[in-house]
Amino acid sequence: MTHHAQPAPPSAASPPGAPAPPQPTRRRSPVGRIPFYFLVPALLLYSFVLLVPSGQGAVLAFTDWDGLSRGWSFVGLANFRDLLDDGAARGAVLHTVTIAVVVTIVQNTVGLLLALGVDSLIKSRNVLRILFFAPAVMTPVVTSYLWRYLYAPDGAINSTLEAAGLGALAQDWLGDSDLAIWSVIAMVIWQFSGYSMVIFLAGLQGVPKELREAAAVDGAGPARRFWYVIRPMLLPALTINLMLSMINSLKMFDQVWVLTGGGPGQATETMSTLIYRNAFQFGEYAYSTAVALVLTALVAVISAVQYREMARQERGAR
Repeated sequence: MTHHAQPAPPSAASPPGAPAPPQPTRRRSPVGRIPFYFLVPALLLYSFVLLVPSGQGAVLAFTDWDGLSRGWSFVGLANFRDLLDDGAARGAVLHTVTIAVVVTIVQNTVGLLLALGVDSLIKSRNVLRILFFAPAVMTPVVTSYLWRYLYAPDGAINSTLEAAGLGALAQDWLGDSDLAIWSVIAMVIWQFSGYSMVIFLAGLQGVPKELREAAAVDGAGPARRFWYVIRPMLLPALTINLMLSMINSLKMFDQVWVLTGGGPGQATETMSTLIYRNAFQFGEYAYSTAVALVLTALVAVISAVQYREMARQERGAR
C-alpha cells in the first residue's frame, strides 16, 4: 500500500526575516463614501421652504403687520398680552388640548383592540386590515363632508335612530354647542383608529410566537400574556402612535373647519381655526402669527414630555 504524504498545514507564525503578510484592508461602507455636500441641495430647499418662512413668522409675531401693508413696526409682547386677554383664544387652547387628549387616548385604545382582534383572525386578517385602514387614506376634507351629511338633522344617523324606534336619541349633532366638539372627536377617532391599528399590528408581528406559547403553557391567561409578554414589546409602536396622534390632533384644522367652522358660536374653535380666522378674515396677521408661535411651542413641549416618558418606559421594559 502506498501512503501519500499529507501537505503540512500553514504555520501560524511567519519565519524570522520573512516579510509580513498583507493585512486585509477595512472596506468602507457605501454610505461612508457619499460626500457630505450631496445634502446641500436638500438642506437649501428645506431652509427655503421651512426654516426661513418660520423665522420670518416668528419675527412678525412681535410686530403690528396686517398682512397687506408694506410697513410695520415692532410692538414687543403686545400680541401675546392680547392673546392672554382674549377669551376666544383661551377657549381655543382648551378645545385644542381637549381634542388632542381625548383623540390620542381613545384612538390608540381602539386601534390596539382592533390590532389584537385582527391579529387573532388568521384567515380574514388581510381583509379586515384593509377595511379598517381604508378611512385613514381618505383626505380629511372628503371625510369631513361625508360626516357632515351623516350628522345633519335629517341625515343618516338621525334617520337610522328614528327607523330603529330610538327617535328620542336624535340630536342636532353639529348645531348643539355641547355636542359639536364630541361629534368632531368621534369622526377623527373613526378615521384614524385604523392607522393606529396598522402600526400596532406591525409591533405584534415582532412578538415571537414561542414566547406567547410558553406563557400559555405556564398557565398565563390572555390578560397576563398581554401585560407581561406582549405589552413590553409593543412599547415602540405605542410611542410612535401616541406621538403621531397627539401632534396631528394639536394641529387639527380641516375636520373642524369643514364640519363646524369653529361653531356653533365658538364651541369648537381650535388654535388652528383661530389662526386662519385672524389672518385671512380679520386681517390681524401679526396676532395670528403670535397664536401660531404659541401653538408651535405647545406642540414641541407636549411632544418632548411625551417622548421622554415613553422612552423611560421602554428602557424600564428591557
